Amino acid sequence: MTPFVDAHVHLNSLPMQLELMARWGASHAVVFWGGRSSNDSVAEAARQHPGVLIPFASISPERTAYRPQWEQHSDELLRQLDEMLATGLYEGIGEISAAHFPAAGFAETDFGVTGPMMTGILELARKHKVPVMVHVESTRMAELSQLLQRFADVPVIWAHGGYTPLFLARRMLEQHPNLYYELSARTWPHHPRSPDYTILRDGTRVWPEWLQLIEEKPGRFLVGTDASHRSISSDAMKYASVQSFLAQLSPPAREEVGRGTLMRLVGMGR
Repeated sequence: MTPFVDAHVHLNSLPMQLELMARWGASHAVVFWGGRSSNDSVAEAARQHPGVLIPFASISPERTAYRPQWEQHSDELLRQLDEMLATGLYEGIGEISAAHFPAAGFAETDFGVTGPMMTGILELARKHKVPVMVHVESTRMAELSQLLQRFADVPVIWAHGGYTPLFLARRMLEQHPNLYYELSARTWPHHPRSPDYTILRDGTRVWPEWLQLIEEKPGRFLVGTDASHRSISSDAMKYASVQSFLAQLSPPAREEVGRGTLMRLVGMGR
Protein backbone atom coordinates (compact mmCIF):
# COMPACT_ATOMS: atom_id res chain seq x y z
CA MET A 1 0.00 0.00 0.00
CA THR A 2 1.32 3.42 -0.99
CA PRO A 3 1.34 6.20 1.63
CA PHE A 4 -0.36 9.25 0.16
CA VAL A 5 -1.92 12.60 0.99
CA ASP A 6 -5.64 12.93 0.31
CA ALA A 7 -6.18 16.35 -1.26
CA HIS A 8 -9.99 16.40 -1.13
CA VAL A 9 -12.11 15.47 1.89
CA HIS A 10 -15.45 16.89 3.04
CA LEU A 11 -15.06 16.35 6.78
CA ASN A 12 -18.53 15.32 7.95
CA SER A 13 -17.39 12.56 10.34
CA LEU A 14 -14.01 12.78 12.04
CA PRO A 15 -14.04 9.18 13.38
CA MET A 16 -14.89 7.78 9.94
CA GLN A 17 -12.19 9.89 8.30
CA LEU A 18 -9.50 8.73 10.71
CA GLU A 19 -10.57 5.12 10.23
CA LEU A 20 -10.39 5.44 6.44
CA MET A 21 -6.97 7.08 6.56
CA ALA A 22 -5.55 4.37 8.81
CA ARG A 23 -7.03 1.60 6.67
CA TRP A 24 -6.03 2.97 3.27
CA GLY A 25 -2.63 4.51 3.87
CA ALA A 26 -3.43 8.23 3.88
CA SER A 27 -0.84 9.94 6.05
CA HIS A 28 -2.48 13.39 5.72
CA ALA A 29 -5.72 14.81 4.35
CA VAL A 30 -6.85 18.23 3.18
CA VAL A 31 -10.20 18.75 4.89
CA PHE A 32 -12.96 21.29 4.39
CA TRP A 33 -16.60 21.46 5.28
CA GLY A 34 -19.38 19.39 3.82
CA GLY A 35 -23.12 19.23 4.32
CA ARG A 36 -22.85 18.34 8.01
CA SER A 37 -19.87 20.41 9.07
CA SER A 38 -18.49 23.95 9.15
CA ASN A 39 -15.27 25.91 8.97
CA ASP A 40 -15.16 25.89 12.77
CA SER A 41 -15.61 22.13 13.07
CA VAL A 42 -12.93 21.53 10.46
CA ALA A 43 -10.47 23.78 12.29
CA GLU A 44 -11.24 22.03 15.59
CA ALA A 45 -10.66 18.60 14.06
CA ALA A 46 -7.30 19.79 12.70
CA ARG A 47 -6.40 21.19 16.11
CA GLN A 48 -7.04 17.76 17.60
CA HIS A 49 -4.91 16.09 14.90
CA PRO A 50 -2.14 18.55 14.01
CA GLY A 51 0.13 17.61 11.17
CA VAL A 52 -2.38 15.02 9.97
CA LEU A 53 -5.45 17.01 8.95
CA ILE A 54 -4.76 20.04 6.76
CA PRO A 55 -7.72 22.45 7.06
CA PHE A 56 -8.93 24.71 4.27
CA ALA A 57 -11.44 27.55 4.83
CA SER A 58 -14.39 27.83 2.47
CA ILE A 59 -17.03 30.42 1.63
CA SER A 60 -18.37 28.37 -1.28
CA PRO A 61 -21.77 29.44 -2.65
CA GLU A 62 -23.43 26.02 -2.37
CA ARG A 63 -23.88 26.77 1.33
CA THR A 64 -27.38 28.20 1.65
CA ALA A 65 -26.28 31.02 3.92
CA TYR A 66 -23.55 32.11 1.53
CA ARG A 67 -25.37 32.00 -1.80
CA PRO A 68 -27.22 35.35 -1.37
CA GLN A 69 -23.93 37.00 -0.47
CA TRP A 70 -22.37 35.68 -3.67
CA GLU A 71 -25.31 37.05 -5.61
CA GLN A 72 -24.76 40.44 -3.95
CA HIS A 73 -20.95 40.32 -4.28
CA SER A 74 -20.60 40.62 -0.51
CA ASP A 75 -17.51 42.31 0.84
CA GLU A 76 -18.61 41.06 4.25
CA LEU A 77 -18.19 37.44 3.21
CA LEU A 78 -14.68 38.18 1.93
CA ARG A 79 -13.93 39.94 5.21
CA GLN A 80 -14.97 36.80 7.09
CA LEU A 81 -12.62 34.72 4.97
CA ASP A 82 -9.82 37.21 5.58
CA GLU A 83 -10.37 36.91 9.33
CA MET A 84 -10.36 33.12 9.20
CA LEU A 85 -7.10 33.05 7.28
CA ALA A 86 -5.54 35.60 9.62
CA THR A 87 -5.94 33.17 12.53
CA GLY A 88 -3.32 30.92 10.98
CA LEU A 89 -5.57 27.91 11.53
CA TYR A 90 -6.15 27.26 7.83
CA GLU A 91 -3.59 26.13 5.27
CA GLY A 92 -5.60 27.02 2.18
CA ILE A 93 -8.94 28.09 0.72
CA GLY A 94 -11.49 25.71 -0.72
CA GLU A 95 -13.28 23.93 -2.05
CA ILE A 96 -14.87 26.93 -3.81
CA SER A 97 -17.61 25.72 -6.17
CA ALA A 98 -18.02 28.77 -8.36
CA ALA A 99 -19.40 26.79 -11.30
CA HIS A 100 -20.71 23.34 -10.43
CA PHE A 101 -23.22 21.32 -12.41
CA PRO A 102 -26.22 20.04 -10.39
CA ALA A 103 -25.85 16.69 -8.64
CA ALA A 104 -27.78 14.63 -6.12
CA GLY A 105 -28.26 16.85 -3.09
CA PHE A 106 -26.30 19.69 -4.67
CA ALA A 107 -27.96 22.67 -6.32
CA GLU A 108 -26.17 24.08 -9.34
CA THR A 109 -23.84 27.02 -8.82
CA ASP A 110 -23.07 29.31 -11.73
CA PHE A 111 -21.11 32.37 -10.67
CA GLY A 112 -18.63 34.40 -12.66
CA VAL A 113 -15.19 32.83 -12.47
CA THR A 114 -13.63 36.26 -13.02
CA GLY A 115 -16.28 38.09 -10.99
CA PRO A 116 -15.74 40.09 -7.80
CA MET A 117 -16.15 37.18 -5.40
CA MET A 118 -13.63 34.93 -7.10
CA THR A 119 -11.12 37.72 -7.66
CA GLY A 120 -11.56 38.72 -4.02
CA ILE A 121 -10.84 35.15 -2.93
CA LEU A 122 -7.70 35.01 -5.08
CA GLU A 123 -6.56 38.34 -3.68
CA LEU A 124 -6.88 36.91 -0.17
CA ALA A 125 -4.96 33.81 -1.21
CA ARG A 126 -2.19 36.08 -2.46
CA LYS A 127 -2.26 38.11 0.75
CA HIS A 128 -2.06 35.07 3.02
CA LYS A 129 0.17 33.03 0.68
CA VAL A 130 -2.09 29.98 0.54
CA PRO A 131 -3.37 27.81 -2.32
CA VAL A 132 -6.99 27.86 -3.51
CA MET A 133 -9.01 24.82 -4.56
CA VAL A 134 -11.72 25.69 -7.09
CA HIS A 135 -14.50 23.65 -8.64
CA VAL A 136 -14.98 25.13 -12.09
CA GLU A 137 -16.57 23.11 -14.87
CA SER A 138 -14.74 22.86 -18.18
CA THR A 139 -17.50 24.93 -19.81
CA ARG A 140 -16.02 27.93 -17.96
CA MET A 141 -12.42 27.19 -18.84
CA ALA A 142 -11.81 30.44 -20.73
CA GLU A 143 -12.73 32.42 -17.62
CA LEU A 144 -10.58 30.16 -15.47
CA SER A 145 -7.66 30.88 -17.80
CA GLN A 146 -8.20 34.60 -17.35
CA LEU A 147 -8.24 34.20 -13.58
CA LEU A 148 -5.05 32.12 -13.62
CA GLN A 149 -3.29 34.71 -15.77
CA ARG A 150 -4.36 37.56 -13.51
CA PHE A 151 -3.16 35.73 -10.40
CA ALA A 152 -0.15 33.95 -11.84
CA ASP A 153 1.57 33.96 -8.44
CA VAL A 154 -1.30 32.13 -6.67
CA PRO A 155 -1.35 28.30 -6.70
CA VAL A 156 -4.76 27.10 -7.89
CA ILE A 157 -5.84 23.49 -7.40
CA TRP A 158 -8.45 22.54 -9.99
CA ALA A 159 -10.81 20.11 -8.28
CA HIS A 160 -11.36 17.04 -10.48
CA GLY A 161 -9.41 18.91 -13.14
CA GLY A 162 -12.73 20.28 -14.33
CA TYR A 163 -13.39 16.77 -15.67
CA THR A 164 -11.59 17.79 -18.83
CA PRO A 165 -10.58 15.44 -21.62
CA LEU A 166 -6.90 14.74 -21.94
CA PHE A 167 -5.95 17.36 -24.52
CA LEU A 168 -7.53 20.15 -22.48
CA ALA A 169 -5.72 18.98 -19.35
CA ARG A 170 -2.42 19.22 -21.22
CA ARG A 171 -3.28 22.62 -22.71
CA MET A 172 -4.25 24.14 -19.36
CA LEU A 173 -1.18 22.79 -17.57
CA GLU A 174 1.14 24.06 -20.30
CA GLN A 175 -0.45 27.51 -20.38
CA HIS A 176 -0.69 28.05 -16.62
CA PRO A 177 2.29 27.16 -14.40
CA ASN A 178 0.26 28.01 -11.27
CA LEU A 179 -2.42 25.40 -12.04
CA TYR A 180 -2.48 22.02 -10.29
CA TYR A 181 -4.68 19.21 -11.57
CA GLU A 182 -6.45 17.35 -8.79
CA LEU A 183 -7.68 13.84 -9.61
CA SER A 184 -10.35 13.18 -6.99
CA ALA A 185 -13.35 11.27 -8.40
CA ARG A 186 -11.46 10.72 -11.66
CA THR A 187 -9.93 7.49 -10.35
CA TRP A 188 -13.29 6.00 -9.34
CA PRO A 189 -14.23 2.88 -11.35
CA HIS A 190 -17.60 4.46 -12.16
CA HIS A 191 -18.67 8.08 -11.82
CA PRO A 192 -22.38 8.65 -11.09
CA ARG A 193 -22.57 11.87 -13.09
CA SER A 194 -20.92 10.78 -16.33
CA PRO A 195 -19.07 7.65 -17.48
CA ASP A 196 -16.36 9.70 -19.20
CA TYR A 197 -15.36 11.51 -16.01
CA THR A 198 -13.11 8.63 -14.98
CA ILE A 199 -9.63 8.35 -16.47
CA LEU A 200 -9.89 4.55 -16.33
CA ARG A 201 -10.49 2.57 -19.50
CA ASP A 202 -12.04 -0.52 -17.89
CA GLY A 203 -12.79 0.42 -14.29
CA THR A 204 -9.25 -0.42 -13.19
CA ARG A 205 -6.52 0.48 -15.69
CA VAL A 206 -5.66 4.10 -16.44
CA TRP A 207 -5.63 5.07 -20.10
CA PRO A 208 -1.99 4.97 -21.31
CA GLU A 209 -2.27 8.50 -22.67
CA TRP A 210 -3.28 9.82 -19.25
CA LEU A 211 -0.41 7.94 -17.63
CA GLN A 212 1.98 9.52 -20.12
CA LEU A 213 0.85 13.06 -19.24
CA ILE A 214 0.99 12.42 -15.50
CA GLU A 215 4.45 10.86 -15.79
CA GLU A 216 5.60 13.92 -17.79
CA LYS A 217 4.29 16.42 -15.22
CA PRO A 218 4.00 14.63 -11.84
CA GLY A 219 4.60 17.82 -9.90
CA ARG A 220 1.40 19.27 -11.33
CA PHE A 221 -0.93 16.43 -10.31
CA LEU A 222 -2.32 15.39 -6.94
CA VAL A 223 -4.72 12.73 -5.74
CA GLY A 224 -7.86 12.95 -3.65
CA THR A 225 -10.89 10.88 -2.76
CA ASP A 226 -13.78 13.38 -2.47
CA ALA A 227 -14.76 11.44 0.65
CA SER A 228 -17.87 12.82 2.36
CA HIS A 229 -18.67 10.12 4.94
CA ARG A 230 -22.12 9.20 3.68
CA SER A 231 -21.12 5.55 4.13
CA ILE A 232 -17.95 3.67 4.95
CA SER A 233 -18.37 1.41 1.91
CA SER A 234 -18.71 4.30 -0.52
CA ASP A 235 -15.65 6.08 0.81
CA ALA A 236 -13.66 2.83 0.97
CA MET A 237 -14.23 2.51 -2.78
CA LYS A 238 -12.80 5.98 -3.26
CA TYR A 239 -9.70 5.23 -1.22
CA ALA A 240 -9.19 1.87 -2.94
CA SER A 241 -9.37 3.62 -6.31
CA VAL A 242 -6.56 5.98 -5.33
CA GLN A 243 -4.36 3.08 -4.26
CA SER A 244 -5.06 1.28 -7.54
CA PHE A 245 -4.21 4.42 -9.51
CA LEU A 246 -0.96 5.12 -7.64
CA ALA A 247 0.18 1.52 -8.16
CA GLN A 248 0.16 2.16 -11.93
CA LEU A 249 2.66 5.03 -11.73
CA SER A 250 6.44 4.79 -11.75
CA PRO A 251 7.94 5.14 -8.24
CA PRO A 252 9.15 8.74 -8.78
CA ALA A 253 5.79 9.87 -10.18
CA ARG A 254 3.96 7.98 -7.44
CA GLU A 255 5.85 9.92 -4.78
CA GLU A 256 5.19 13.27 -6.46
CA VAL A 257 1.52 12.74 -7.28
CA GLY A 258 0.77 10.89 -4.06
CA ARG A 259 2.54 13.23 -1.65
CA GLY A 260 5.08 15.70 -2.98
CA THR A 261 2.87 18.07 -4.96
CA LEU A 262 0.35 18.70 -2.20
CA MET A 263 2.89 18.90 0.62
CA ARG A 264 4.83 21.59 -1.21
CA LEU A 265 1.65 23.56 -1.90
CA VAL A 266 0.85 23.74 1.81
CA GLY A 267 4.45 24.36 2.87
CA MET A 268 4.99 21.01 4.54
CA GLY A 269 7.81 19.78 2.27
CA ARG A 270 7.84 16.03 2.03
